[in-house]
Amino acid sequence: MGNHFQTVVDLDATAAEAPVLARRALDWLVAEGIVRAEQTDCVFGAPLGHPPGQHWASAVAIEDWEPGGGLRIEAGRTVFHGGQGEAEYATCPHCAARTAFYGEEWDEVEGAWEPFGRAMSTWHTTGSATVDCAHCRRAGELTDWAWADDYYAFGHLGFEFWDWTEFAPRFLDAFAATLGGHRVVRVWGKL
Repeated sequence: MGNHFQTVVDLDATAAEAPVLARRALDWLVAEGIVRAEQTDCVFGAPLGHPPGQHWASAVAIEDWEPGGGLRIEAGRTVFHGGQGEAEYATCPHCAARTAFYGEEWDEVEGAWEPFGRAMSTWHTTGSATVDCAHCRRAGELTDWAWADDYYAFGHLGFEFWDWTEFAPRFLDAFAATLGGHRVVRVWGKL
């Protein structure tokens, strides 16, 4: 069975502005009734989170399944990921070619993952890293690569919702507007 999560990651927030944006977004979520201000034991892997509010349904695409968990906010440089499994490929921000990590039989493509693994480690330490595309040979910022099934995102601010159904596009648009029009991506996964 397991626990499912969705993390709304602000791709544009800097380390310095992440705490301010986290507060702004939480205030908006509370004002909209999507989560409650008080914290309880409602998130996996953390002592406290914000439980669903009375208007949680306004955030989701399918309203017939009440959330089983709450919200945890992560402010600080983080490699957000989908938990179980792996990304099947990454897409170059320049030429849109895919770098496949697995073949048709789910066997690893030799050497494909290593540049990305090194870049992730560098990004986590320094906040900046590039990966050379195997197809066009251009260096792309790690944060600009797209991942299969939105498995990875790199940022300084994420809002992790536990055991909620898929978010509605209108909610994600409003969330981005609350963050000052920043680009957001939804990473989803299971533990």
